[in-house]
Amino acid sequence: MPDPAARDAAEEASAFSHPAVAPDASAAYGAHPDQVVDFYAPRDGRRSAPLVVALHGGAWRAPYDRQHLTPFVDFLARRGFAVANVEYRRGSDIPRQGGAAPVAGRWPETFDDVAAALDAVHDLAAEHLPQADPRRTVLTGHSAGGHLALWATARHVLPAGSPWRLAAAPALRGVVALAPIAHFERAVELAVCGGAVTELLGGEVDFEARAAHADPALLLPTGIATTLVHGRADVVVPSAVADAYVDAAAKAGETVGFTLLEEVGHFPLIDPAADACAVVAEEIAQLAW
Repeated sequence: MPDPAARDAAEEASAFSHPAVAPDASAAYGAHPDQVVDFYAPRDGRRSAPLVVALHGGAWRAPYDRQHLTPFVDFLARRGFAVANVEYRRGSDIPRQGGAAPVAGRWPETFDDVAAALDAVHDLAAEHLPQADPRRTVLTGHSAGGHLALWATARHVLPAGSPWRLAAAPALRGVVALAPIAHFERAVELAVCGGAVTELLGGEVDFEARAAHADPALLLPTGIATTLVHGRADVVVPSAVADAYVDAAAKAGETVGFTLLEEVGHFPLIDPAADACAVVAEEIAQLAW
């Protein structure tokens, strides 16, 4: 059996070995430099294609931006999708004392940005990516981006008074969340990404109150088709986090699709060189087409 840490390092190196792919167009959804969406046209030349809106991971930390997701985004474009790659404000760029990772996320800016981007993406796509069919929109995201994708799907069931609440369900065919940080309580128990969940919500003082507005496992049922894809060998976000979300959905009366890939870790899901990436594209296609 391969050493889990060695497997993870090799998979990460493979996923990050691909050069970044430049977009066909970019558009701002706000004034901050991180409030931008990159658009990728379907590579097969079709005039109308499902729109996949993608949210990158990286534990909501600033050093990880949308560029590392561009090979995956291009992979989807080569599969005939129109794709919007969303950037959003994250935590600090500066490592903490002792070499610890930078602080994860900003409250409330990270959520402000994802909500604003999703509210604007169809209008922006109409201008910058005319091939995109807004009636066939699928939301996807990896790791922390998987959390944000699930959260954005559930904005219509946010607590009353939430600034991000929608009056009706978002216009989505569904969501495909890849190794998502989908259940905050379980993620905290497992110290996922070095305590990133607690940092995302601004620390422990207001954790419970803020989690009610941010934890996808507390925002169920959504009534929107939802699929999780996870590697059983994932040591970054263990599949137990996905298990907990699926269980929470079932208790809320909602069935969630769950594809658990054997001998797959965290990064092959977004690595065009990995078989797992083709599985992800097929899960998206099943909702989109």
